[in-house]
Amino acid sequence: MTADLALELGAQMIWTALKLAAPVLFIAMAVGLVISIFQVITQIQEISLTFVPKMVAVALTIIVLGPWMLSVVVQFSRGLIGNIPNYF
Repeated sequence: MTADLALELGAQMIWTALKLAAPVLFIAMAVGLVISIFQVITQIQEISLTFVPKMVAVALTIIVLGPWMLSVVVQFSRGLIGNIPNYF
C-alpha cells in the first residue's frame, strides 16, 4: 500500500463520515437556534428546554434518514472490501 492510496482511502473515509453526520448536525443546530431564539424572546432559561427538542429532532432525523445512511455505509464498505486485492 502506497502513501497516496492510504491518503485517498482516508479522504474517502472522512467524506463519508461528513456525509453521514451533516444532516443530523444541521438539524440539531437548526432546532437549537430556534429554541435559543424562543428562550431569548420569552426569557425562559431552562436547560431541558434546549436538550429535549434537540434529542427528539435528532432521533427523528436518524429514523427518517437511517436507510439512506445505511446504504452509504454499505456502499463505502463494499468498495473498500472489494478493492482489497488491488491495495497490495
